[in-house]
Amino acid sequence: MSTAEETGGEETPWGEVTPEAARRLLVAAVEAFAERGYHATTTRDIAGRAGMSPAALYIHYKTKEELLHRISRIGHDRALRLLEAAADSGGSAAGRLADAVRSFVRWHAERHTTARVVQYELEALAEEHRAEIVALRRKSDAAVRRIISEGVRDGEFDVPDVPGTTLAVLSLCIDVARWFNAQGSRTPEEVGTLYADLVLRMVGAQK
Repeated sequence: MSTAEETGGEETPWGEVTPEAARRLLVAAVEAFAERGYHATTTRDIAGRAGMSPAALYIHYKTKEELLHRISRIGHDRALRLLEAAADSGGSAAGRLADAVRSFVRWHAERHTTARVVQYELEALAEEHRAEIVALRRKSDAAVRRIISEGVRDGEFDVPDVPGTTLAVLSLCIDVARWFNAQGSRTPEEVGTLYADLVLRMVGAQK
């Protein structure tokens, strides 16, 4: 599945990126970074994939790193919205944790090409941009940690180490981007449901 096909129900992938030329360049960058890695990808590679000249790229993005930052920021914002929506919804901690895991895993499966870049090219960002993305990741951690802490408080979960368990849950979900294959035997929804069940077992959720 190419990045352009990773719609996940959205009418236009990366629709918040305008104008159209900037969006095409961003899509091309995601595919190139996922395939070759950030450092092995050149601006010429990106422009070529977008059907544009290298000079055209600099009209919309000053540097290759600016492209990576835009990709990472959008991806982390989307992931954070999913987790905070689940954390803030009503119902039991178990239900909210299952919803958080299901939606987070589904996003990483549906957009596995994008997610690999978002999650695994963090060190290529400039220091200022990396600090910004790390702050978003901490907010994602806080959303999941809040659900687990409330589950422990209310007697729903048996978790001696909440921070460590939160890290394990997020790591499990994120890793889906590394191995998911759209031609495989499981759909993103099925993987999300499986992982939600596994995580509830991990926290000792009361049936």
